[in-house]
Amino acid sequence: MDALPWREAWHAALYAPGRGFYVSGGGPAEHFTTATHGPPGAALARALLALPQHPVRLVVDVGAGRGELAAQLRAALDETDASDASDEGSSVRVVAVDVVDRPAGLDERIEWVRSPGGAELPPGLDDLEDCLVVAHEWLDVVPCTVAEVDASGVLRVVLVDPATGQERLGDPLGGPDLDWALEHWPASARGDRVEVGRDRDLAWAGLVARVRSGTLVAVDYAHTRGARPTHGTLVGYASGHLTAPVPDGSCDVTAHVAVDTLDADETPTQREALRRLGVTATVPPHALATQDPLGYLAALERTGAEARLVDPAGFGGFRWAVKRVRDGDVR
Repeated sequence: MDALPWREAWHAALYAPGRGFYVSGGGPAEHFTTATHGPPGAALARALLALPQHPVRLVVDVGAGRGELAAQLRAALDETDASDASDEGSSVRVVAVDVVDRPAGLDERIEWVRSPGGAELPPGLDDLEDCLVVAHEWLDVVPCTVAEVDASGVLRVVLVDPATGQERLGDPLGGPDLDWALEHWPASARGDRVEVGRDRDLAWAGLVARVRSGTLVAVDYAHTRGARPTHGTLVGYASGHLTAPVPDGSCDVTAHVAVDTLDADETPTQREALRRLGVTATVPPHALATQDPLGYLAALERTGAEARLVDPAGFGGFRWAVKRVRDGDVR
């Protein structure tokens, strides 16, 4: 097979019908665990629901996988409903969006919308009001152009053989992608690489444009201009391990997000964002162990889950891109 620009090979590897990594088998959960799974996912869902500074009538999970975070969000809403003896939580719609058909066993109250994959969003998902829109590890799998500086100092598009992962340099980078690179990720030394974030910026802007009023948050591995990785971040994941990013559909292919180029009001680390929302990972008082043993164990589990979410060497190092849209904003 002829070598292709990384953007094209990457998209096919993840989303091609019948063979793409995200549309075949049991999904990403067969290969790796994210912050949306288990007790950390429950703690994350509670924190995300606390983020909006306005009433929420709709929660949308973009890049929902097999519905793991959507289920956690639904459970957290139910928990809120039970604790305040109202029907506010149960009246909030939860909509999950991903590239596969509705997973078996998903809570029937969660609405499911099939998406084309990558940067594309499904028709009908628009004019969203009073909403919280969560894109957890979505942008890092929106394929983008990869470029590398050649021996003459020219930034060229990197081509890849989809079957082997072998690379070679193609034509000089040009047009809007070059403009983006020059502005946001200047590179001049031979071998320096750029993962052009323009497609991620456009995907995010497209999602923001679908919201009339609400809060959007993208949560992802990320970097900012002061710490762009010289040789890029493109990697593969399969069976719980890092692997070579061969775009043949056998592994997840991902690259960190240039979060500071997104249209966002703020881009804190996850640790910073969660601390503001009251996630402290505080160990419960030992006296609780004798007063309420079951309550103590539950509190310990919650503390452990929160500690994983705020660990700066792990999930706590993620970045949140937060965008607040008010009805009437010009977009």
